[in-house]
Amino acid sequence: MSNGSSPSEFLLLAFADTRELQLLHFSLFLGIYLAALLGNSLVITAVACDQHLCTPMYFFLLNLSVLDLATVSTTVPKSMANSLWDTRAISYSGCAAQLFIFAFFLSAEHSLLTVMAYDRYVAICTPLHYSTLMDSRACVKMAAAAWASGFLYALLHPANTFSIPLCQGNTVDQFFCEIPQILKLSCSDSYLREVGFTVVSACLFFGCFVCIVVSYVQIFTAVLRIPSVQGQHKAFSMCLPHLAVVSLIISTGLFAYLKPPTLTSPALDLVVAVLYSVMPPTVNPLIYSMRNKELKDALRKMVQLVLVQQQ
Repeated sequence: MSNGSSPSEFLLLAFADTRELQLLHFSLFLGIYLAALLGNSLVITAVACDQHLCTPMYFFLLNLSVLDLATVSTTVPKSMANSLWDTRAISYSGCAAQLFIFAFFLSAEHSLLTVMAYDRYVAICTPLHYSTLMDSRACVKMAAAAWASGFLYALLHPANTFSIPLCQGNTVDQFFCEIPQILKLSCSDSYLREVGFTVVSACLFFGCFVCIVVSYVQIFTAVLRIPSVQGQHKAFSMCLPHLAVVSLIISTGLFAYLKPPTLTSPALDLVVAVLYSVMPPTVNPLIYSMRNKELKDALRKMVQLVLVQQQ
């Protein structure tokens, strides 16, 4: 490869070299992918079909499930196909498209989680103004802003990444095209520019995290003032699942992009990437349904209706 040129294809990280382990990886990722598809599809169907769930919280949850489905479908199927067909290759255009789509959905998810934290803040701290501040028009605008911010970020960041000449080979030490791994292939004179952009992006995500933390500090302060133990339990049931999802996604994402070079290793990078790109879309439906009686009731009714129709 000539200096400053770009490769025609990239080689993704292989989970294993032997055929048996490749098939094991395919089977594990297939199970995870099917679980993510099933869980998020059930949440989407339940929220869309049950009139009792026509509230801002469930509207945002529906958007989150759509984003989770899109995120996991961007990375996992290609990795499964590579293991099944014993290959590592992904085309240059395919890598760029994967990076763009993943950045789009992941950044939109961060923005949506921030909006969901604001929704919980308004519901608990200013309940008398909730119907005014979180009417249907405001919810649609907030969701649209989350999606639009993700699209804008995906336009700027991946475009800047692939505008840099790549002259350090074409081997990507990750199971999908990830920005930090692509940066390792860039020429040294262009590396610092994109690193600066990455740090700025991480700071923006950290800003979302700070907004969420501030919201929850005020939420928990208000909840602890509720005299009824039952009222406190209901408030915590609404907030804790969202807080658990936020903690998993943002903490692993920030660690992946801002960890010091001394902690970099292929095995650690792989584990962190799986934690922030594959596990949240899979466990989010379980987290939200475990402590949510309304959602569990809606899912139960939907399953019973399907069984009755089959009979």
